[in-house]
Amino acid sequence: MTKEFAVPPVVFPSGGNPSVVNIQKRRVPTAPFQPTRATNPSIPFMSFDIGSVTTASTSSSTLYGGPIGVNTSFEAEEPLLDELGIHPDQIRKKTLSILNPVRVNAHPHTDSDLSGPVLYYVAFSLFQLLAGKIQFGIILGWIVICSMFLYVVFNMLAGRTGNLDLHRCASIVGYCILPVTVFSAVSLCLPAGGVVSFVMAGLFVLWSTRVCTSLLVQSCPHCDEHGGLIAYACFLIYTLFAMLVVF
Repeated sequence: MTKEFAVPPVVFPSGGNPSVVNIQKRRVPTAPFQPTRATNPSIPFMSFDIGSVTTASTSSSTLYGGPIGVNTSFEAEEPLLDELGIHPDQIRKKTLSILNPVRVNAHPHTDSDLSGPVLYYVAFSLFQLLAGKIQFGIILGWIVICSMFLYVVFNMLAGRTGNLDLHRCASIVGYCILPVTVFSAVSLCLPAGGVVSFVMAGLFVLWSTRVCTSLLVQSCPHCDEHGGLIAYACFLIYTLFAMLVVF
């Protein structure tokens, strides 16, 4: 026994043609997405406008010192050595003042620097290395300790009139080690432990002592009366470095 269901009739508009309904329901194609263009974008490449990129690059180049590709800003910069605090002309003048132990000119040493002392320290250490002695740390440590020792001794002797700071003291001690560096280079051609080595060591130590004492005394207007004590301290310092060369 079958059961019958009452199905309502389907009525199509427009004369019963279903294709007309599908045509009417079709969407009209729209235009692709177009980003909005900013009038004054902060980021040039987000504006999608070549003209705005050119304008922004021109304004940025003007903001940071002129058009790109012009070398006017680089010509005004200081040389690299001057930015690092290395002045070759100043080192040359100080070296020439050290090479004349009879008449020492203290004027170039008014501006202290450590570029020349580091250069002489490296040269001294390399000459010692050629002699078979690895003494880089020993020489550097002795320079630091001797600079502090001479700084304390000089300021105690000078009293209130002493205006020697530690940086300038280290600069003077480092520059005056040049004669000992020359002796280290000459000793490579001399027999080790000979009388000639001891005599030359004494001469170069007196040379360094003379120059260092003159520079320290001229830096203080009322330290002439303490010149002997300052010379003795300098003599002890450079004798230590000469002993590294001899022994």
